[in-house]
Amino acid sequence: MMTVEVSTADAGPGRNDAALTDLVGRAKNGDKRAWDALVGRYAPLIWSICRRYELRGADAEDVGQSVWLHLVDQLDRVRDPVALPGWLATTARRECVRVLRAAGGSHDAGPLPNAENISDEKAATADEELLAAERHAALRDALMDLPPCCQQLIALLIEDPPLPYVEISARLGIPVGSIGPSRRRCLDKLRRNPVIAALISADAETAT
Repeated sequence: MMTVEVSTADAGPGRNDAALTDLVGRAKNGDKRAWDALVGRYAPLIWSICRRYELRGADAEDVGQSVWLHLVDQLDRVRDPVALPGWLATTARRECVRVLRAAGGSHDAGPLPNAENISDEKAATADEELLAAERHAALRDALMDLPPCCQQLIALLIEDPPLPYVEISARLGIPVGSIGPSRRRCLDKLRRNPVIAALISADAETAT
C-alpha cells in the first residue's frame, strides 16, 4: 500500500483550522464520531476530483474507499492537520490514475494524466476544489449550529427539485405565510455565524 507522510508540503492555500486539528486529534485516539466527521467533511472534495477525471459510480466509490483506507494507515503520521485536505486531494488524484490505468483504456478520457506532475491549470483547479470543499464543510457546520426548526426548514428549501411552499408547510406544520419570514430569520442567524461572516467578508473584499 502506498505510503505518504502528511505534512505541510501537501497543504493547499494557507489555512488555520482549529476544528480540523481537533477532529484529527480525536480520530487518532479512536474517536469514531471524529472519523465520521472527517469523512463527511472531505468526501465532496474526493468526489469532485473523481468527476474531473470522469470517474462515476463504482469507479468513484473505489477511489473514495482507497483514499480513506490510505488515511487509516497514515493517520498516526499526520504532523500538520491543516495539510490533510491537500494530502487527500493528492491521494485522490493518484487513485483516479490507478483506476483509469486498471481499466485498460475502457475510459474515453484521452491520455492518462500524470498525478506526480500535475499541470499549473490542474493544480489551480485542485486548489479551487479544496476551497470549495472547505466552504461546504464550514456551511454544513454552521447549519448544524442553527436551531432544529431552522435546520429542517433550510433542508426542505434546498431540495432539488424545489418543493412547493404548500408541501413544506404540511411537512413542518407551519402556515405557508410564515415560511418566507422564517427563512429570512434563519438565514440571518446563519450569516451571523463567525465562520460564515468571515467568508462573506472575504468574498466582499475580493469583489472590490
